[in-house]
Amino acid sequence: MIYLIWVTSFLTVVLFLYGGYMAVNKERLLITRRLQEIASSIQQRRRLDDELSKPFFERVIRPVLERMAQAIGKATPAKKKVSLQKKLQMAGNPANLSPGEFLVIQYGFTLGLPICVLLFALPLNWNMSFIMFGMAIGAAAGFLLPDYYLKMRAKQRREEIQDNLPDVLDLLTVSVEAGLGFDAALVKVVEKTKGVVSQEFARVLQEIKMGKPRREALRDLGNRSGVDDLVAFVSSIIQADQLGVSIGNVLRVQSEQMRQKRRQRAEEKAMKAPIKMLIPLILFIFPTIFIVVLGPAALKIVDVFN
Repeated sequence: MIYLIWVTSFLTVVLFLYGGYMAVNKERLLITRRLQEIASSIQQRRRLDDELSKPFFERVIRPVLERMAQAIGKATPAKKKVSLQKKLQMAGNPANLSPGEFLVIQYGFTLGLPICVLLFALPLNWNMSFIMFGMAIGAAAGFLLPDYYLKMRAKQRREEIQDNLPDVLDLLTVSVEAGLGFDAALVKVVEKTKGVVSQEFARVLQEIKMGKPRREALRDLGNRSGVDDLVAFVSSIIQADQLGVSIGNVLRVQSEQMRQKRRQRAEEKAMKAPIKMLIPLILFIFPTIFIVVLGPAALKIVDVFN
């Protein structure tokens, strides 16, 4: 009985104190709760604004691609994933697509183009065999176009790297000879230049900051670029680092070699230009000249025989 009285008294005192605290601080608690609600609504509005500020591809299409890519990725062989990942890297990772997402897009084109051909052909009352032929061409084009796009992107990147690499190496050489370390020279190159080479060097620096050894980061740079000149440059830098050779001398030699190769490629393109000009010359220019020169004579001959 005594314990029950003690417990009852204790609870009474606690409730009394709590009621007094709530009565004294009622307004402050209400203001605090209201401020918390306002802060929460502002935070939600900011998240909504950030979400709406993203491109349509990131807001709508990307989540669908990710879900479908998870399903397709389970049925895709690992070897094909590795090969496709390498192609995406050489193309510059367009839209940061994963191999599974790229396969979803490729299969979507493969199925979508034949459907578009069918919807276009039905109102025109085409022959069924012609419709089937058009759908087959659409399916083949839908399957090949994404691969062709990757190849064209990779080709453009390789050509840009080959054209800009000598100039970038000149700046890198000057920076190293001015007393900067190789990593600091790379930072200077990234700050002063733009383009694919600068982006790749920026990625190398980021990987080094994340803890990857510089040799591995440079080796990965050569592998994902697919450019022989850049692979040779990376190999020379790694070898110079291993043997303790002056990097400045290596950079100067590499810069001269890259510039000479670029000049040779330009001369090669100049030598191929006359041969490439033969096709439009024969197909378009010569017939026009023949019409202008021989046309009046042909008309006179026709008049004489008539």
